[in-house]
Amino acid sequence: MGLVLPWLAPRHDQICCQLTMTLTELKYIVAVAREKHFGKAAEACFVSQPTLSVAVKKLEDELELKLFERSSGEVTVTPLGEEIVRQAQSVLEQAAEIKEIAKRGKDPLGGPLKLGVIYTIGPYLLPDLVRQNIERTPQMPLMLQENFTVRLLEMLRTGEIDCAILAEPFPDTGLAIAPLYDEPFMAALPAGHALAAGDSVSSDQLKREHMLLLGTGHCFRDHVLQVCPEFARFSSSTDGIRKSFEGSSLETIKHMVAAGMGVTLVPRLAVPAAALANPPAKAARQAEGGLIRYLPIRDDAGGEPPTRRVVLAWRRSFTRYEAIAALRNAIYACELPGVARLS
Repeated sequence: MGLVLPWLAPRHDQICCQLTMTLTELKYIVAVAREKHFGKAAEACFVSQPTLSVAVKKLEDELELKLFERSSGEVTVTPLGEEIVRQAQSVLEQAAEIKEIAKRGKDPLGGPLKLGVIYTIGPYLLPDLVRQNIERTPQMPLMLQENFTVRLLEMLRTGEIDCAILAEPFPDTGLAIAPLYDEPFMAALPAGHALAAGDSVSSDQLKREHMLLLGTGHCFRDHVLQVCPEFARFSSSTDGIRKSFEGSSLETIKHMVAAGMGVTLVPRLAVPAAALANPPAKAARQAEGGLIRYLPIRDDAGGEPPTRRVVLAWRRSFTRYEAIAALRNAIYACELPGVARLS
């Protein structure tokens, strides 16, 4: 492929010239800069050294400057050469992306899919999802990015990721949305806690406990505060014994519950299968060494128990619709115990 690139001469004469160069020549100078040796660069490009040397010399003559300082021991890149090599690398990457776009147009399932996942979903969904994706679409590997909701939305806008698994609500950014499932919350209590002997726990009972929260930035923190809004004021307090305590991850919070430091809410998928075994006494022994008891949350006013809606979001300009459908099918092929699927 040939390129015609405009190069501006120094400002004092304001003369503009055009240079014709090929991607192959750019590939050669990048290889020489990397290997710092013409012979090794030629081997890396699968050409003879004279072929590579002639192409590099042709480009230098066309640019009317030296890209490399040649010596008997090694090849060094000139200061201007370094700038040109960086630009050449960028051009080569963009050319590769053009080929990738064309390839995806022929096979939407061909090539990686860049998937973002929030922290409170990733550890519990991804192990099964990755396995299902490999079995169903091995030609479409998942490139995973775990982050906060706000950061994932930004990455969607800039094209750093193709799609994301998020929990509503989040700011409307004009994204395409496919609901996946509604996931109930469960209360996690120390096994020896007075409330752990029951079959369920109410939100009013939880309000009287020491609530352990995720740190600011986690959307699940906001979900917990919707169930127990009283803890919003305690989460920023620093006086005396606080009614809430913040952790960096759900697993850290669960360890704190096991240590008897308080109670928390967790999404249903974060509950180990052994914790819900029957009879309850057996479940208590099996889950987290018998230190945590998980209970459903009831609303004493007769309302619905607290849940969160998990969705798949992607840019409306993203054209690999078959890839989105394949990912959604892989998610639904996962076990997803205790959630209400929204297919």
